[in-house]
This record gives sequence, C-alpha cells and structure tokens, in this order.
Amino acid sequence: MEADKDMIEVEEKVKSYAGIPEAEFVDDIDAYMTLETNSGEVDKVLKRLDEQHSKYKCMEYNLLSKKRRLRVQIPDLEMSLAMIKFLQKQNESPSDLEMEFLLSEQAYVKATIPPTDKVCLWLGANVMLEYTLDDASELLEKNIDSAKKNLSHVEHDLDFLRDQFTTTEVNMARVFNWDVKRRKTAKEAAS
Repeated sequence: MEADKDMIEVEEKVKSYAGIPEAEFVDDIDAYMTLETNSGEVDKVLKRLDEQHSKYKCMEYNLLSKKRRLRVQIPDLEMSLAMIKFLQKQNESPSDLEMEFLLSEQAYVKATIPPTDKVCLWLGANVMLEYTLDDASELLEKNIDSAKKNLSHVEHDLDFLRDQFTTTEVNMARVFNWDVKRRKTAKEAAS
C-alpha cells in the first residue's frame, strides 16, 4: 500500500519529461488582471499568453518530429535484430547463404555470404563498428527498448502539451472576455 502511494506521488511529479513549463490556469480573472505583472493591461497580458502559446507550438513541432523519427527507427532496429537472429541460425550450418541486397531503388544484387560470427552496424554520423552476433543482438535489443521508452515519453509530453494549449487558450479567452465586459461596463457608466 505504501509503495502504491509512493508510485502515485512520483507519477504526479513527472508532468513532463522534456521540461515543458506548465501553464497556470486563471481561476479568478479579476484578481489575475490586478496583479502587479499585469496591472490591468489587456494587450500586454494577451501578448504574453500568445507568446507562451507560440512556444508551445514550437515544442509541439519538435516533439512531433522526434516522434516521427522514433516511429521509423524502431522498425529499422527490429528488422536489424531479426537479421542478426537469422545470421545466428545460419551460422550453425556450414553452407553459404545466397541473398539479394538492395543497392538503390529497384536495383538489387545477389551475393553469397559465408557463415559468420561478426556483423557491422551503423551507429550514426558515418560511424560503423564490427560486433559479434551476440553483442550486436544485445546492443540492438537495448536500443529498441530505449527507443520505445523514448517514444512513450514523447507521447506523454505531447498529451501534456495539448493540456497546456487548452489552458493557455482558455486563459486568452477569459482575458479577452474580461476586457469586453470591462469596456461594456465603462460604456454603460459613461452613458
């Protein structure tokens, strides 16, 4: 029971893995507009809220591109892992393996591969390293787990970011409506 309580507290603390600032919900608009930082200046407040909204849009764009990269990366890693496992099985047989490799779009070449216990993996930034099949398999499994975890974090952050969009948009509407109401009251008082 105590462990469940601790887990809930940890989950509540992790609002955003990417450090996205939380939008403050304006509950009492009259009190909010009289704060020293706002001093009743509607244009100033709306501009600040609009800037915050734009920052959230930029963060969303970055998270969506990261999500797209991870969604492409995970199947590639899984295909590489499947190939490693295939090579491990083929390593047990003494015969050569005949395969077709993609050179470019619609261009394949046939190759004969002798049994091997080593494979080269691209690590990125034009770096390739040679690994044993077991080490390569271990590395790819670790990378797949890491990529899936990162994808989960990105999706969590996108959900959190959508909440921040909504809160900011509601705040903007409330400030605008407060100004309309204030102007209407001032106009009626002047009449």
